[in-house]
Amino acid sequence: MNTEYFRRDRKRRRAKRPRAQATGMAGRTTLLALLAGAAALADASQGDREPVYRDCVVRCDEWNCSGAGLQHFRSHQPIYMSLAGWTCKDDCKYECMWVTVGLYLREGYKVPQFHGKVSLNAWFWSTVFHTRDTSLTEKMDYFCASTVILHSIYLCCVRTLGLQRPAVASAFGGFLLLLLAAHISYLSLVHFDYGYNMVANVAMGLVNLVWWLGWCLWNRPQLPHVWKCAVVMLLLQGLAFLELLDFPPIFWVLDAHAIWHISTIPIHFLFFSFLMDDSLYLLKDVSVPLKID
Repeated sequence: MNTEYFRRDRKRRRAKRPRAQATGMAGRTTLLALLAGAAALADASQGDREPVYRDCVVRCDEWNCSGAGLQHFRSHQPIYMSLAGWTCKDDCKYECMWVTVGLYLREGYKVPQFHGKVSLNAWFWSTVFHTRDTSLTEKMDYFCASTVILHSIYLCCVRTLGLQRPAVASAFGGFLLLLLAAHISYLSLVHFDYGYNMVANVAMGLVNLVWWLGWCLWNRPQLPHVWKCAVVMLLLQGLAFLELLDFPPIFWVLDAHAIWHISTIPIHFLFFSFLMDDSLYLLKDVSVPLKID
């Protein structure tokens, strides 16, 4: 694996990129194709689809995740990572992610996104639910929305505490999983209470807001890019009030819920920009050596 291979592969894929062609599919078939595409996107981000990354994971898995290599990994694995279910394959994906990021930076490309499943999964089920309202699609939409909020809280914990105390982040992640399981179990097995679901999500959203904002204010002098995160948190919390409003749809199309969905789209681009800036800062600040064979 080297930078020349990386460069040739990107040129080859650009040359083979097909032109979009119009089709005569019926509306229902087109919708199913769009939903299938959304599911495919949810399964892999740009970084996950990179041949360099995939080749690295395959090689790492072959060399380090069987026989003596696997025994070495298990004997040196911290107990908190073992309890969190961190496997040798997960470790390969993590190391290969940084290898790929290093190659992107050396070749002058933007840092790709990896493992972007949680947010896209929520968007996917939201699309399905608003296309066909059933008991199942409604539950998947609500449960995935709660998952996204808890994932943001976990991400905040990793950024604020996990870099210095990974065991704390792992334990907190386990707690959030139990909380999510209890939330879903109650709504699925006991009573699907809309009022409780709203209160629970508002409470989780407030925890997310206060934690992220507190970290942003504390680190504002040394991290100039945190303003993006602060703006995102304030906008998301402000737009959440649209979910509490009830008014006749504008032009009988755009109600408060629809306006909320539309308004949140550009905010995610700003948050992704913050994540890229913060990742680059950590790479430079920590100076983690990247081994590129």
